[in-house]
Amino acid sequence: MINIDDIRKKAETWLGEEFDEPTRKEVRNLLDNDEKGLIDAFYQDLEFGTGGLRGIMGAGTNRMNRYTLGMATQGLANYLKKHAANPSSIKVAIAHDCRNNSSYFAKVASDIFTANGFTAYLFEALRPTPELSYAIRLYGCDAGVNITASHNPKEYNGYKVSWNDGGQVVSPHDKGIIDEVRSIRSVREIKTGGDDSRINMLGASTDGKYLAEVKALSINPDVIQRNNDIGIVYTPLHGTGYKLVPEALAQYGFTNVHTVKEQSVPDGNFPTIHSPNPEEPDALSMAVALAKEKGADVVMATDPDGDRLGVAVRKPSGEFVLLNGNQTGAILTWYIISQKKNNGELKGNEYIIYTIVTSDLLGCIAEKNGVKSYQVLTGFKFFAELMRDLEGREKYIGGGEESFGYLAGDYVRDKDGISAITLIAEAAAWARDRGKTLWELLLDIYAEYGLYREKLINVVRKGAEGAAEIKAMMEGYRTSPPAAIAGSRVVRADDYQSLVSTDLVTGKKHPLNLEKSNVLQFFLEDGTKISVRPSGTEPKIKFYFSAFTSLPDTAHFGQLWQGLDDRIDAVIRDLNL
Repeated sequence: MINIDDIRKKAETWLGEEFDEPTRKEVRNLLDNDEKGLIDAFYQDLEFGTGGLRGIMGAGTNRMNRYTLGMATQGLANYLKKHAANPSSIKVAIAHDCRNNSSYFAKVASDIFTANGFTAYLFEALRPTPELSYAIRLYGCDAGVNITASHNPKEYNGYKVSWNDGGQVVSPHDKGIIDEVRSIRSVREIKTGGDDSRINMLGASTDGKYLAEVKALSINPDVIQRNNDIGIVYTPLHGTGYKLVPEALAQYGFTNVHTVKEQSVPDGNFPTIHSPNPEEPDALSMAVALAKEKGADVVMATDPDGDRLGVAVRKPSGEFVLLNGNQTGAILTWYIISQKKNNGELKGNEYIIYTIVTSDLLGCIAEKNGVKSYQVLTGFKFFAELMRDLEGREKYIGGGEESFGYLAGDYVRDKDGISAITLIAEAAAWARDRGKTLWELLLDIYAEYGLYREKLINVVRKGAEGAAEIKAMMEGYRTSPPAAIAGSRVVRADDYQSLVSTDLVTGKKHPLNLEKSNVLQFFLEDGTKISVRPSGTEPKIKFYFSAFTSLPDTAHFGQLWQGLDDRIDAVIRDLNL
């Protein structure tokens, strides 16, 4: 129960002299004129989770501002002092995206780190998330911080923490950092008086080294030389890709690249789009229009922090279709594996990674080409963790997740939209070298490895009642799994909370060798797979559906695709979603 008197007392503490005048003025206005806004700004503390902070910008304990960010930074600094490899010479890299206040927040964070005696590596201007991951490794940093809210609306900003391998923090460091952040109870505990002499500014030199690694991923440069004029349209959606993506494509040798000029201006207000999310067709609408005007073959977009990729390809009808994340991942996986195999570059110890809710087509492609595949829980932090565990014994060559995140090569340990774009462009050039489009290449992949159709449904349940309803839904599925769905028997249930896989036909149980997570999967007799998990950042529960069949002839694609759609829709209806 919310007590407005308690909230007012909490807000009044933000009128003290330790807060700057703009903050005090905003809080006074909330106290005097906006009770609803006051409650939302102070009813809780902005939660520092396993990935860091993310929230609406403004004054208050439940907002992203210099003080909540400062307490998070001081908590991280305290943890590093206890757990860094060399506590006397701690180094931290800091990057930021295009969002409002991002550059300011990055400087606030660097000042706190230097006030704690650390050396800071601060990017001189906005840079993509994968370059921060690269810089952490390049400069031997103990951690990294990125000021970004990814593809959230313009009102948001965030604070994402990476560890010394360039990957997002995982156990035990994630929980340890959270504990240290929660132990900071007052802004007075934040160390101030930063030392600019301890700040190393990162710019063109780091860009060049990162882009050299991206270029080294090219598998068939001769194909690009023959097809360097393939039409490419790119949009950074006002974000960090505006500079490095065109440079990377030029270094690969592509000469017919068009950028959406209106969206190549960094702007945290995202004035030309409803949402800077490359998963949504609307985000690519201006790029598709430009592609039609220029006669281009492929359209690509990165989100504001440059770690995720959206792709639209031209169909034989001339219309463009936005690929889903599984389809883009399948093209990248197939291209990397098949071409390395053709070139004799596979040594037998290579592997890929994909998540348990990503299309099994990726694993099928790997298996049929003699490449090992691993599945991990949702989130690229688990990619980085596995890559670290296998380093020196096995070779990571690629992987991705259905939510439009991919990584080729191991010099970065987070999603990398820049290298994904260059490799998709190279795959398009390879396809054209054989008289095909990317769309036709995708159909060929389906014909060889099986036709996989996936859908995602988000069921939103807001507030405390919604959270209780989501919890009850998960408990219901867990304790009373359905015997059949849409006329097909459920033959297996995997529970990642108990880490037990149950064969519902024989009753036999087997352990699941991953970390515990609130995820359930049901496997039907007809091959359909259903995955259910609550979102970790939003008030919703996610349902992932996957169905497959063989594709004996690409001419039958439309009919068989519709059949898979119908099968999934029947499952959705049976689950009352």
